[in-house]
Amino acid sequence: MNDLLLIGRTPIREALERRDARLEKLYLPREATGALADLHRMAREAGVPVQFVPPIRLDTLTRGAHHQGAVAVLSGVEYREPEAMLDEIAADYTGLLARAPLIVVLDGLEDPHNVGAVLRSAVAAGAAGALVPTHGTAPIGVVALKASAGTAIHLPIARVGSLVQAVEGLKERGYVVVGAAGESATSHTAFDWTQPIALIVGSEGRGIGPTVRRACDALVRIEMPGPAESLNASVAAGVLLFEAVRQRSAGLEK
Repeated sequence: MNDLLLIGRTPIREALERRDARLEKLYLPREATGALADLHRMAREAGVPVQFVPPIRLDTLTRGAHHQGAVAVLSGVEYREPEAMLDEIAADYTGLLARAPLIVVLDGLEDPHNVGAVLRSAVAAGAAGALVPTHGTAPIGVVALKASAGTAIHLPIARVGSLVQAVEGLKERGYVVVGAAGESATSHTAFDWTQPIALIVGSEGRGIGPTVRRACDALVRIEMPGPAESLNASVAAGVLLFEAVRQRSAGLEK
C-alpha cells in the first residue's frame, strides 16, 4: 500500500485528540471493542472515515508491524478548514468579483493517479484552491502526490463532509458552479470562464453525482469530434481549466 501510515493505538489517539488535519481514514478490525471502540468514537467525532476490515488486512497494510488493531492513513497534504480557506481566497463578494478565483471541486474520483493529475493541472492553471469530500474520493497520499509531481502541496485543499452543502455555500458566496456533462447544450469554449468559478470534476466512470449535478449553475460539454465517448477525468479537467486560462489571458490582452 503506497500511503503514509500511522500505526498503533497511542499515536492514532494522539492524532485524533489534536485533530490532525492530515488524517484521511482509520482502519479498525470488525470486532472493535475497548480501546479500539474509543478510537472509533473519536474518529467519528473528528469526522475521520472509519473502515472495518479483517485482521489480516491490517497485517498486510503494515507488512507485519505491531499495529495493535489500529492503522490510520495520513494525507500527504494538510487539509484546510473550508470556510477559512474560502475567506482567504476572497473575504467578501467585492473581493470575489475583483479576483475572479478559480477553484476545483472533486466528486468521487477513486483513482489516486487521477486525483493527483487533476491537482497538478489546477496548480498549473493558477487555481486558488480545491475542495474534496471526506468520503468517496481517493486519499491524497503518496500515489496522488507523485501523480501531481509534488505540486499538490502548493494548492490550498479543504475537505468537506457534504459536497452538496459545500456547493450551495460556494453559490451563496458568488461562485458560478460548473460541471462537465456530455449531454449539455453548452460547449466549454462558449461558456464564460472569466467569472469566479468552482469547477466540479466528476468520477472516472459515473461523472458528477446526480444531487451535485442538480446543484450546478451550469453544465458544459467538451467538443470531441472523434469517436471517443468521454475523456479521462484528469484530461477533461485539464481541458476545462486551460480554457479558463485562455479566456482570462485573452481578456487581459484587450
